Amino acid sequence: MMTSAQMRAARALLGMDQRQLAQLSGVSLPTIRRMEASDGNVRGNVDSLVKVVDALSAAGVDLIGDGAPSPDGGRGVRLKPRKGANGS
Repeated sequence: MMTSAQMRAARALLGMDQRQLAQLSGVSLPTIRRMEASDGNVRGNVDSLVKVVDALSAAGVDLIGDGAPSPDGGRGVRLKPRKGANGS
């Protein structure tokens, strides 16, 4: 699964706007907008999600899931777990 934050971050790393991602993936612009507006994991048609993930991958972005290693190494970005309200 891909989160909406990962999707936006991947576009930012590539210097790509939503319209460009829609064209690259073959998914409509409104679908890209809905995906990025999702709360947490991207919601949508599985076929559309696969097209977007494949397009981002082809453009040079590896999406890393929670707790997954980064086997190819290199630079990357990963969100740290949020600390609880009590600071732990």
